[in-house]
Amino acid sequence: MNPQQPDDEVVRYEVQGPVALVTMQRPEYHNAQNSRMTYALDAAFRRACDDDEVKVIVLRGAGRHFSAGHDIGTPERDIHQSFDRASLWYDHVNKPGGEFLYAREQEVYLGMCRRWRDIPKPTIAMVQGACIAGGLMLAWVCDLIVASDDAYFADPVVRMGIPGVEYFAHVHELNPRIAKEFLFLGERMGAERAYQMGMVNKVVPRDVLEDVTLDMARRVAQMPRLGLQLTKQAVNNAEDLMGKRATMDMVFGLHHFAHAHNELVSGDRLGGYDARGMADSQRRTEA
Repeated sequence: MNPQQPDDEVVRYEVQGPVALVTMQRPEYHNAQNSRMTYALDAAFRRACDDDEVKVIVLRGAGRHFSAGHDIGTPERDIHQSFDRASLWYDHVNKPGGEFLYAREQEVYLGMCRRWRDIPKPTIAMVQGACIAGGLMLAWVCDLIVASDDAYFADPVVRMGIPGVEYFAHVHELNPRIAKEFLFLGERMGAERAYQMGMVNKVVPRDVLEDVTLDMARRVAQMPRLGLQLTKQAVNNAEDLMGKRATMDMVFGLHHFAHAHNELVSGDRLGGYDARGMADSQRRTEA
């Protein structure tokens, strides 16, 4: 692991009884996910899986927002750094053309999210404030989502000419027509509508979000471990039989065609957007 920054500075791990709390800690950047955070999350989830006393895992973000998505512009963006990889994909650094992002995102985005979706223990996302683009991927891999009443969800990357984030679960989290609206407009979906669409399990006032989430986690933890694992496996397998995994593989290819097209046309894989530009464009559109 790159020694530049200890993992505990970007992800905090703690245990309360049968519940492990995994907290993203880049609040100054609204928990934007650089590679260091992604690998630190993977290490925290592995730690929770290895602990037989842990029955349920809660994922949350420090500060005002759950996660503003992938890091596309902070001073600590580390896209060109090598890390000890979690899969058998080769290192992306110094690879030419489209191979650079394709190899990286197979590892840190699609690959990591699929690993986390298949964690053999129930996971709960505790979402406040923004849950945007890459933030959706973190929430969607969790089995349950509890949101504060000020939470909102958005995937605005169609503005980059890209068909949604890499972990393309949109048509499983939302029905197809709502998924198209969500993507075509790229606008914020409030917590209440997300609940009505079946994407969120519960919406509560911000000041009781932690209490309600931990109460739910403790109640889930009363179930037998194997029963929880087998139930999770059954539902996840049913989703895959409905095409979830195949859809992601197909859209991942389209996603990287879009990156390559952007680079050929404009010289920028993201179509000229950084984090500030994306946020500004969303505000202008919604105004």
